[in-house]
Amino acid sequence: MIRVLLADDQTLVRGAFALLVGSADDMEVVAEAGTGDEAVRLTKDVRPDVVLMDIRMPGTDGIEATRQIVADEASSGSRVLILTTFETDTNVLRGLRAGACGFLPKDTRPDALLDAIRTVAAGDSLLSPGATRAVITRVLSRPDVPSPERLASLTEREREVLGLVAAGRSNQEIADELVVSPLTAKTHVARILAKLGARDRVHLVIAAYEAGLT
Repeated sequence: MIRVLLADDQTLVRGAFALLVGSADDMEVVAEAGTGDEAVRLTKDVRPDVVLMDIRMPGTDGIEATRQIVADEASSGSRVLILTTFETDTNVLRGLRAGACGFLPKDTRPDALLDAIRTVAAGDSLLSPGATRAVITRVLSRPDVPSPERLASLTEREREVLGLVAAGRSNQEIADELVVSPLTAKTHVARILAKLGARDRVHLVIAAYEAGLT
């Protein structure tokens, strides 16, 4: 059972998310927070698997709350999935730097949101197409991005997987599209990270963009 904490300052929004999460057989809502400070405190208390975090909340915003959750040993085991109507490049980068594992707009389809919770709970990262574009726009010129030349070390299948990662696909979605097991998809991603010397999926997105794979 995936234990979820909902953090949003709007009661109606939290109620809608609670109904959605509660409709899934493999999830349950263990706490609700209306402010960033409350989200930090409750995450320490109940230690959920996933925190659905809004950005704009009274006092401590969702990004600072995410930073505090990730930085504290008592709550760092909880993974944060940010949901917001403000999917700007600044917000995306701040959220990722704070330690968020995923970033989705609030108008995400209900089934896609449930899948995103499962993806993040399983230890994977997740970026929506909009968040991916924001990251590319802001960090394409960073010096620590893997150079396109390093892509020569990838096999044809690994280049195919890299293209799917760049399209924002999760490991499960990659497995479904390539008709392989999720473990095989995860292994491909891990090998690509190692070959390119990339830290995370965000860097893979940028490398794929520079190489013309997306």
